[in-house]
Amino acid sequence: MRISVVGCGYLGAVHAACMADVGHEVLGIDVDERKVADLSAARAPFFEPGLPEVLQRTCATGRLRFTTDVAAIARPPGADGPTVHFVCVGTPQRRGEFAADTSYVDAAVSALLPHLRPGDLVVGKSTVPVGTAARLADRIGEAVPGAALAWNPEFLREGHAVEDTVHPDRIVYGLPPDPDDARRAKALLDEVYAEPVAAGIPVITADYATAELVKTAANAFLATKISFINAMAEVCEAAGADVTTLAAAIGHDDRIGARFLRAGLGFGGGCLPKDIRAFMARAGELGADQALTFLREVDAINMRRRTRMVDLARQEVGGSFLGRKVTVLGAAFKPDSDDIRDSPALNVAAQIRLQGGDVVVTDPAALENARRAWPDLRYEEKVEVACQGADVVLLLTEWREYRGLDPASLGEVVRARNVLDGRNALDAQLWRAAGWNYRALGRPRG
Repeated sequence: MRISVVGCGYLGAVHAACMADVGHEVLGIDVDERKVADLSAARAPFFEPGLPEVLQRTCATGRLRFTTDVAAIARPPGADGPTVHFVCVGTPQRRGEFAADTSYVDAAVSALLPHLRPGDLVVGKSTVPVGTAARLADRIGEAVPGAALAWNPEFLREGHAVEDTVHPDRIVYGLPPDPDDARRAKALLDEVYAEPVAAGIPVITADYATAELVKTAANAFLATKISFINAMAEVCEAAGADVTTLAAAIGHDDRIGARFLRAGLGFGGGCLPKDIRAFMARAGELGADQALTFLREVDAINMRRRTRMVDLARQEVGGSFLGRKVTVLGAAFKPDSDDIRDSPALNVAAQIRLQGGDVVVTDPAALENARRAWPDLRYEEKVEVACQGADVVLLLTEWREYRGLDPASLGEVVRARNVLDGRNALDAQLWRAAGWNYRALGRPRG
């Protein structure tokens, strides 16, 4: 099939490359010239495991191209059949508000309109407030009779985005209300996703509003589960209990499940924080704000974990950061990513820096992004150099490299063997046996 992908960030670049890898002819479009140049040269403009290999394969075939010119989506002479246009642009939080900024989605659709043809299908993948798809469908139908809109929310995890695209756990189609348009849209989407559909991946068909709510509801549930176990961590600290044992015990209940029950510094990134806030804002606009008031506490619990980590670090260095060196292991909001949007690790590092600490941050992939966003912090590529003379070491992003550190060797370079495990990712016994004062959120001092 002929496919265009408007927006080539974390979502769009992966989607474009994976669609080309299964045999479609794909054109990726983005306004960022540097990003387009990197992708055209089969270079991933951000860290995502597996993406460089897919880009190299697909760019070499000629099935995958990138451009800044949206007019390039025009149907080539003699070409028959429809084109499917995926909208994969961001919906960041509005400055000073909880609501989502949908201006990029509106701009992407506006750019597509002059080039759409009857029979084409525009497919939204961006996370948007409920009601957005119906509004955009009206615009498309008025401008190009015979073209249609579907909503196909994404459920990608950064660090696993390629696998999640090729082997999703479910596919959701938000289809037009007109039955004929719905049948045509579903047929096109079934062709786009022929491989996972043939493999038996569940396909859920829904109306626009339900499809939009599936993504926001999923993120709200995951955020709630994370904040729940972090609330239990607060209680465990007060009671002298161990939240890791508590989580393991309740996780064996199949009604609860063990995933997303690791207590720690909380969630960040470009999805969960802004999506739950946008969900609350939209519920308020619809007059259903009381239904989601619990998400305010979910958000508050999440932000409290960062303050708690700063407080613990201050305790470990004697009550003040002045004249103390603090090493932060991790800058990305999660491992296997260079995404620093709303990174809890960098938020903690910046708070400590503002309180007078000498803060050094290290990360396997995100240092360049961190330097641009937080130039007042110091950065080191090598863990051993970053930890030289440290009074306390904070593990704030659970990269595999950090989980496998040798505490005995690291103990030779620090000034004081104090480690705070912000992700409950280290072996407490191993670190204590090597002479470290080990502390973690929600666990006894030991």
